[in-house]
Amino acid sequence: MANFTKEQIEAAGNINYYFDDLDKTLTVKGYLVNLLRSLWAEGEGFSGKRPFGNSGWEYDLYSALVSGGAIKGSLDDEGYLQDFDRQAGIDLIFDIINSLE
Repeated sequence: MANFTKEQIEAAGNINYYFDDLDKTLTVKGYLVNLLRSLWAEGEGFSGKRPFGNSGWEYDLYSALVSGGAIKGSLDDEGYLQDFDRQAGIDLIFDIINSLE
């Protein structure tokens, strides 16, 4: 399990990134809030596989974290995720979610 400081978690949550599925730039926290709003609004009809229309949405968050330097990884010339520290990404997303409490 990766150990992030409070400052690292706050900085990662505030990374701005353009999310294709939403067609707008948001912070990582903003994306998570939009995800929760979508879950609440759609209730039983919520699609965990395609919450905003496309599958693979988790990788948009990982791309944002790599792009912002919050986790190790690399993006290709078109901005797509090539490789990354998946466990650190998972841990950091949970830390960001927990910081919203």
